[in-house]
Amino acid sequence: MLPRSGDVLHVTRAASVQFLRPIMFRVIRVLDWPTYDGWLWLDGYELNAAGDAVNRRSIFVQRQGLRQLQAAPEPRPHTVRTARRPVVRTPVRVG
Repeated sequence: MLPRSGDVLHVTRAASVQFLRPIMFRVIRVLDWPTYDGWLWLDGYELNAAGDAVNRRSIFVQRQGLRQLQAAPEPRPHTVRTARRPVVRTPVRVG
């Protein structure tokens, strides 16, 4: 699973040894920094028990150790606008 912007993840020791105490993490973006195979840099917010952002962090984790708690909402489809009627211009008398 490759995280997307808006996903809420449960990050535990399975993702990296630095997480002795698991955290909830809301992803801002997956950074495209060079890493080892199967590892990622994630930029986002650490969340408290109520789901509020308490700390912005960049974390280095194994993709397979991440557990998704809440998926990001699906992007809204673009609306198709109908063609506008052309504006009719009439001469204006000056003077």
